[in-house]
Amino acid sequence: MGTINRETLQADFDAFDISEELGFLLEEPLTNLPDYYRVWMDLANNLTHLIESRKLRDLVHKMPVLIPHLLSNDRELRLAHLVLGFISMGYVWQEGRHAPAQILPKALALPFWLVSRRLGLPPILTYADSVLANWKLRDPTGDMEIGNMDLIFSFSGDESCRGFFIVSLLVEMAASSGIMGALEVMHAMKISDIIGIQKGLVKVVQSLKKMKETFKLMHNHVDPTAFHGTLRIFISGWRDNPMLPRGLLYDGVSNEPILLSGGSAAQSSAIQCFDALLGIQHEDETGAFLTRMRDYMPPAHRQLIETLSVRPSLRDFILSCSSSDLCQAYNSCVSALVDLRSYHLNTVTKYIIVPGNRTCAMGCPLRGVGTVMNSIGTGGSNLMVFLKSVRNTTQKALILKSPSVSRETEM
Repeated sequence: MGTINRETLQADFDAFDISEELGFLLEEPLTNLPDYYRVWMDLANNLTHLIESRKLRDLVHKMPVLIPHLLSNDRELRLAHLVLGFISMGYVWQEGRHAPAQILPKALALPFWLVSRRLGLPPILTYADSVLANWKLRDPTGDMEIGNMDLIFSFSGDESCRGFFIVSLLVEMAASSGIMGALEVMHAMKISDIIGIQKGLVKVVQSLKKMKETFKLMHNHVDPTAFHGTLRIFISGWRDNPMLPRGLLYDGVSNEPILLSGGSAAQSSAIQCFDALLGIQHEDETGAFLTRMRDYMPPAHRQLIETLSVRPSLRDFILSCSSSDLCQAYNSCVSALVDLRSYHLNTVTKYIIVPGNRTCAMGCPLRGVGTVMNSIGTGGSNLMVFLKSVRNTTQKALILKSPSVSRETEM
């Protein structure tokens, strides 16, 4: 493991709730809750049918208010959060984006609120739910590859929904070796171990390249029209969303509507870890949005980003020592992150902007709103502006050989 010993690494895995093979993914998520919660499981397991037949809201209205006191451990709580998140999204968006529910009934709102409080997550379906904790193996003895993986819950029965969440999960899995690399760099920096830092950075580069390669699977498994027309609606939140401008009222929880962002790749702890490691600081609205997205991550994962953010700057350390190999390893990391972000930008154009423009050309329902919705991400950001901003800020972190050159490029 380079310079870092096994005990130190194990202590990090425990403190930040990560696994060597799976990174931030929840290991072997549960697929069943105690029998008392069977009504939740029945709704979530039949969600596709209940949304298509427009029966979900009626069944939720008949649901008893169950209290999450029988959920005894973190994995049960994560499954409950996933279940209540899927049912809530289905409930709000059952009639499509133009007739969202304004109130989440108490039978959903209260237990969701209580489960969320225990986990330190917000009461909405997050990326940590739908991507990190929503998977199972078709053959438990087989490998974690796309043909052997399935979702625990889905909004629609088609391949695009499975493909979107599973490819996102495999991208997160590809990040695991880079997270290890980031931990190695962090520990090597404490003792100014240049070789150790370099080895850690090489792992980060390889991991970022693997993430981009894995991301390409999206094109084989997700249809742009299906994603834009169906799935994207169900992962939209109620903050900065013109369809629910005041937010959503959680009955039995609050007298005022609550504003929460939908699940989004901006909630990926892995990408924010790499930013923190490399000292990439996003400014203004972009930076504020990314910082706010940390509230949607499990607290231990958020803690890792914050730990990486507050330690002495890697970039400054590299600028102060004259190792060209180290400088090259750092720049390779930045370039690989720029590549990944550029690829994400192109993918968003294919899956959101193009189908959205096509829909609007065919006549947008609620004139003007369709155009606005098309430019807003599921997390509530102005999509293309945000993605270009993070990519450009990442690019600026490259270390240019002579200080005079870097001054000119900034002007």
